[in-house]
Amino acid sequence: MPATTEDSAMASTGDDHKTFIPLENNPEVMTSLAHQLGLSSTFAFHDVYTLTDPDLLALLPRPANALLFVYPCTEHSEAYYAKMNEAEPDYNGAGSDEPVMFYRQIIHHACGLIGLLHCVTNGSAAEHIHTSSDLEGLIENTRPLRPVERAQYLHDSDMLEKAHGAVAELGDTKAPPLGEDPGHAFIAFVKGKDGHLYELEGRRKGPVDLGKLEDDKDVLSEEALNMGPLPFIRREEAAGTGVVRFSCTVLGPTMES
Repeated sequence: MPATTEDSAMASTGDDHKTFIPLENNPEVMTSLAHQLGLSSTFAFHDVYTLTDPDLLALLPRPANALLFVYPCTEHSEAYYAKMNEAEPDYNGAGSDEPVMFYRQIIHHACGLIGLLHCVTNGSAAEHIHTSSDLEGLIENTRPLRPVERAQYLHDSDMLEKAHGAVAELGDTKAPPLGEDPGHAFIAFVKGKDGHLYELEGRRKGPVDLGKLEDDKDVLSEEALNMGPLPFIRREEAAGTGVVRFSCTVLGPTMES
């Protein structure tokens, strides 16, 4: 699964919201940004070249904390997304009772950043954030906020804008012109504090609970893959669109060189 650039923004480009250069779903880019924000160097992002070959999946470092999955915004996938989003209840969670921290996206083309925040501020990785780092401060300041206020905090953060800009040109693929729609969306799949697998995407109303995972199952387990990213691929294949530009990275322990 080669790395690709990311998606359309949640809102139209005719408003006053910031527009970022899209990030590439590339381990170098995402690891650099995560460490710059304050995640311990004991965690890193790694390429996932298959979601179905158990022998290749076994080569990845475990436990896997989060999957960062990129899928193409086709007519079929967007219609499915709109249908599901409309049926979901409104979400207004905040505070320590949230099983996962969720971030709505109002910055155009910042899905890579939002996806990374979903990965590093949830699960076991959240326990390995440096004290007094930018990331620790962000969590402390946004945890009490409701989704609308939390999204605005991210939008107004000069720290996030500078950190994002510092890594935006690191990828292997040339970044599209500012404001151009790259046509992909980022989704993070993480295991929450309640042991459930969650789908986290900044355009959704809130976190999507995909069901309970056993204690010894991580996000690269067969169960989690069949609950999370594989249905996206199978729906697109069944629709016969011919568009299968999926990519995936995993956040897990840093591999020794």
